[in-house]
Amino acid sequence: MKRAHAVAVAALLIGVAPVNAFGKSSEIIGEAKIQRDEWGIAHVSGKTDADAIYGMIYAQAEDDFPRIERNYLVSLGRLAEAEGTTAVWQDLRQRLWVDPDVLKTDYAKSPVWLRKLMDAWAAGLNAYLADHPEVKPKVLTHFEPWMALSFTEGSIGGNIEHIPLSQIEAFYGARKVAMTDDELGRRLKEPAGSNGIAIAPSRTADGHALLLINPHTSFYFRAEQQVTSGEGLNAYGAATWGQFFIYQGFNADAGWMHTTSGIDNVDEFAETVIQRDGQPPAYRIGDVVKPFTTQTVTLKVRQADGTFGELRFTTYASEHGPVVREEGGKWITTELMNRPIPALEQSFLRTKTHDLASFLKVAELKANASNNTLFADSKGEIAYLHPQFVPVRDDSFDWRKPVDGSNPAARWQGDHAVASLPNVLKPANGWVFNVNNAPWTAAGPDSPKPEAFPRYMDQAGQNAREAHARAVLGDRRDFTLEKLMAAAYDPALPAFDRLLPQLLAANAAAPDTKREGPIALLKGWDHKWALNSTATSLAVGYAEALWNRVSQISDGDEESLWERMNNRITDAQRLAALDDAVNRLVSDFGSWQVQWGAINRYQRNDGAITQVFDDAKPSTPIAFASGNWGSLASFGAQRYPGTRRMYGTSGNSFVAVVEFGPKVRARAVSIGGTSADPASPHFGDQVDRYATGNLREVWFYPEDLKGHVVSTRLLKRMR
Repeated sequence: MKRAHAVAVAALLIGVAPVNAFGKSSEIIGEAKIQRDEWGIAHVSGKTDADAIYGMIYAQAEDDFPRIERNYLVSLGRLAEAEGTTAVWQDLRQRLWVDPDVLKTDYAKSPVWLRKLMDAWAAGLNAYLADHPEVKPKVLTHFEPWMALSFTEGSIGGNIEHIPLSQIEAFYGARKVAMTDDELGRRLKEPAGSNGIAIAPSRTADGHALLLINPHTSFYFRAEQQVTSGEGLNAYGAATWGQFFIYQGFNADAGWMHTTSGIDNVDEFAETVIQRDGQPPAYRIGDVVKPFTTQTVTLKVRQADGTFGELRFTTYASEHGPVVREEGGKWITTELMNRPIPALEQSFLRTKTHDLASFLKVAELKANASNNTLFADSKGEIAYLHPQFVPVRDDSFDWRKPVDGSNPAARWQGDHAVASLPNVLKPANGWVFNVNNAPWTAAGPDSPKPEAFPRYMDQAGQNAREAHARAVLGDRRDFTLEKLMAAAYDPALPAFDRLLPQLLAANAAAPDTKREGPIALLKGWDHKWALNSTATSLAVGYAEALWNRVSQISDGDEESLWERMNNRITDAQRLAALDDAVNRLVSDFGSWQVQWGAINRYQRNDGAITQVFDDAKPSTPIAFASGNWGSLASFGAQRYPGTRRMYGTSGNSFVAVVEFGPKVRARAVSIGGTSADPASPHFGDQVDRYATGNLREVWFYPEDLKGHVVSTRLLKRMR
């Protein structure tokens, strides 16, 4: 095992001074440089890719080591070692797929180039901890290279989060546990996803391709960085804490934006269980009876006094996948993608692509399971790509529900070829987009046709942001970097184009003087958010109250909650929801006419991963609203115990617009700032730009960065 330490030199305005010593290492095997600009953004460079990765992860740890550690506690199934019994079932769910011994074997058989990156990644984190003894990890005091394979593609929670924890507990805890409102889809949540738009030169004023990168994640989910090497790496963008690749970003020639897909590639199988005296449980496929594979999973669990206990579980799996619950006397197993080596390869290699052909070549690894991709490059090529991991299946089954695991026809039958997916390459219409909707409108008239593909290619359908994206793109041919930025913050809330006419009609049929004022306000509203808009406050309150009613409708219908809000609610319920909204505003603020900016707020009080919000503490008004109502710029906010105001925790997190001209140009903003340390000047220095959509210039080229470097740190990799 190689051991690496770091030496750092901070180049301050007054000169250069050493920060720490080499330790006992004897041979320098590489060097990384971390330059930070006036916003605290780390621009990392090294001679080799491994050098750059070493510096990249070291810089991430400087900004927010607790998030790095937590991400790996989650991905390794070890969160209970930090958080105790509340995390046991989450850990067990993870360990149904993630086995440390298997990952160690995977590391050993990984390509040499990838092992070098994993070695540098672990060495960078360990060097950071050695250099900062004041940092006290909750659990992970030492990182091993193989651990990087547990967290490989950076999407929201990964496909594993489709599996309800309550039923993991019910099955492996041998007790009845009711599913939660979250698991049943009854609680109003901000959509987990993103916006991506790529515009071809035919639609731009200067003849350059443009790309919008607009992930909607939990706040502070990713670090903004630039990573450059002498081996062709030069990527800028957002990297999920603890990962060594730019997940959503661009290089000098190409850019990529991922959006959470509605692809159905996580399937459940209802296994026919055969219990025989003195023999382990078995299941049937066709005429064959097979024993379930068993495994003993041991979890360490932190106790209230700080000591550790152990819990042991015997887990079961069929050929389809692990057992995750019981339903109607059947054991339900889940099959999903679990390809850590190609997933990590694809995530890193795409950051070094230079055009659509090279990006598609990397996509042939077929290890992207959950993300659509919007692509643009300096050749003027644009594309929408569907997730590349798509199992071939019999389309006569309804894959949205558990299928009969005993039927051999339900087996996965290999992977779809990338070329057979509903992709859009270089469309004649000149733009592509995705906002977590189905791909059938991705390129206007040049979109894929749903009847040409199996039904399992999409289960998301359309949403309110889909209509908004089509409206801002339209037939425009004058896009510039700045105009794309303005489009990303267009204030329309198109959900109310459907919701409010039904309310107004219901009121006309049953008028009541107590509603005259609120109805008049909504009737005269332009369906756009604004800080000083009292109608926005009332409309959002109405939509939330309406959602609370329709979310309780559960009669086996596959219709989405969004469709139920429009199709399955009565006029009486609409009017009652308006009354609820009015009463809530009056109760909280003394009036039903409250400006939106007084309610919708950004607040970060400390570096804690989970914030505690307080109306008495400073906060910033945010104009844009929830993506549920069609806002492209998304701010997922809600009230918390003891608060009247709504505080955001998800939505717009990192936003960038990129122009691929003779030289790439970009503007960007990150939620709050780059640092999780409240004492840092970069804890909240981007809040005002975030709130107003005034993205700052990105210093991509060395000559541009030169005049903006505030500090420089040199790191020596030692053998």
